[in-house]
Amino acid sequence: MVVLIAPETDVTNELELLNKLFQEGLEYYHLRKPNKDYEGHLAYLKRIDKKYHNRIITHLHHELISEFDLKGIHFQEQKRRTIFQSGREKKQSTDETIKAYISSLGAERAKVKTISSSFHEPEQLQDCTFAFDYHLLSPVFSSISKKGYEGRGFDVNHIDKKIIGMGGVTQNNLLEIQKLGFQGVGVLGGIWNSKTPIEDFKAMQEFYRNT
Repeated sequence: MVVLIAPETDVTNELELLNKLFQEGLEYYHLRKPNKDYEGHLAYLKRIDKKYHNRIITHLHHELISEFDLKGIHFQEQKRRTIFQSGREKKQSTDETIKAYISSLGAERAKVKTISSSFHEPEQLQDCTFAFDYHLLSPVFSSISKKGYEGRGFDVNHIDKKIIGMGGVTQNNLLEIQKLGFQGVGVLGGIWNSKTPIEDFKAMQEFYRNT
């Protein structure tokens, strides 16, 4: 499983490249654009072919799920903590909390095909009581796109959850990250900073197709 994270700041020919990646089989595109407001997200999504919207998971402005046929929503770490804390104060289970949150977006649970979240500590991921479809854990290796974001080499073989490793992922360390127990990779700089992004993505897809 290959999850592509959007570059934080728009890059040259970004949407042209993104559409090519969709054509090559990209199934999980995490839309994370902290510098764009709601209108900016709308404009970005409208420039992507509608037939690919159902492969997009949004990190921000979750209410977009009620306006577009998106794949799902992603909870960044602080957002997850805030929502779950609110649920605890109402004495709700995490399942009830997420269901109520999605209802507040004007959407039904069935419309949200994928719900995921970010973690930076394996213990917190292991102890989380909500069954996310998958979990992004970082940084496994030192980040390509964030200087000073040092890798921690997490070994998650003992955790029986679907965990996607992020941080410093390239097509050259897929076997290593798989040995650490990850069931897929989240990649950002390994694609957007690459001189051969399409070829690198295809190599990653091929790796997971054959394992």
